[in-house]
Amino acid sequence: MTHRLMCRPLQTLLAGIGLLLAGYLHAETWRFAVIGDTPYNEYERRELPRMLDDIAAENPSFIVHAGDFKEGKAVCSDELFIERRMLFDTSSVPLLYVPGDNEWTDCRRLPAGHFDPVERLQKLRETFFATPRSLGSKTWPVERQAGAYPEHLRWRLGPVLFVSLNVPGPDNNYGLGQAPSDEFLARNPVLIDWLRQGFATARREHAAGMVIVMQANPGFRHHAAGLTHAGFRALLEVLSSESLAFPGQVLLVHGDTHWQRIDHPLRDPSSHLPIANFTRLETFGYPLMGWVKVIVDDEHPRLFRFEVHPYRRR
Repeated sequence: MTHRLMCRPLQTLLAGIGLLLAGYLHAETWRFAVIGDTPYNEYERRELPRMLDDIAAENPSFIVHAGDFKEGKAVCSDELFIERRMLFDTSSVPLLYVPGDNEWTDCRRLPAGHFDPVERLQKLRETFFATPRSLGSKTWPVERQAGAYPEHLRWRLGPVLFVSLNVPGPDNNYGLGQAPSDEFLARNPVLIDWLRQGFATARREHAAGMVIVMQANPGFRHHAAGLTHAGFRALLEVLSSESLAFPGQVLLVHGDTHWQRIDHPLRDPSSHLPIANFTRLETFGYPLMGWVKVIVDDEHPRLFRFEVHPYRRR
């Protein structure tokens, strides 16, 4: 009798531990880091390797850089592109980069060297997107869009599908005139198709979430007020319709306007209410360095959790 009485509390304790362990075994998490709009000056160039080391210490699967690896006035030289490629390759964590306006569309400016933007974009492709792998000393496999736009990538982490798009600020290279630029007319339908393909793939694979990475802030506030910039109209309409039709969570990562924030700015065109499964993450940007850790948690109601890390010089 005494033996049985002593065993019952032990059995209850072991059962409780078993349930707790089962819960931990069932829950899964994955991590990645987000940066962008850096380095803009010599200080940031010196500090970025240290920030990359700080990120690596948190053991993310990879780092996403949402474009603009130089300030707009810096000359868009081959030498600078190669130097930035070498800098990104020092990361001990795989690094996935999307083009920003400062490194191709703004290269037409006199201080930036007065280059042909399309020629500079082609140089970016040769330097950063020559193979279906990420940057970094360790690399991550990616799929590239077939054809002339190898910077449009797709990859996976746990239950999430990632898609990158070449959408530069501030106007998606639409141009200042009434008519859009020839480059915009050629690229925009291709990137819209890549985005639609991404959502179709996510649905087919029963992905719990989609992450879309691009450089430009597409102007959600103007879009909600009916003042959408023509360069972003098709993109925002597809983002709205596809997010509403997608059963999982959608996360858009972008840079461009240098205001780190996490919010829900995309509205349902019929109800004008925020689309519940859509979240926007904007990166840190000059003059503030920092990064955001994104935790993919399959038991979290919104799938994504965030930890914001302003960079502090050591």
